[in-house]
Amino acid sequence: MKTTFSTIADFQNAMKSDTSLQEAFKNDPVEASKSLQDSPLTNDAWIYRIVVLALGISIVAIIIGVLFLIDREEITSDKSVPTILTAIGSAAIGALAGLLAPPPKSTKQ
Repeated sequence: MKTTFSTIADFQNAMKSDTSLQEAFKNDPVEASKSLQDSPLTNDAWIYRIVVLALGISIVAIIIGVLFLIDREEITSDKSVPTILTAIGSAAIGALAGLLAPPPKSTKQ
């Protein structure tokens, strides 16, 4: 049985409360550690690639859509851009920036 922990604190809490996990580590720590696995978010790069690709495609699609509306002369000024396009574009750019920004460093020692 594979057990997933997202943080060391989760692992420590499980060790405190789960007697079967305690016994497994007392009997054979090397074998018990094989049943542990990292969270897929920490070791699977494809999750982030898919999300970044989807956000990038949505940003490009919105830009193309706005240019198409400008070409058809349905948008003549900044105030006539549909609000939903502005909202989706802003959210996608913010999400993309949040995913690509490095995580903050911990100051705890």
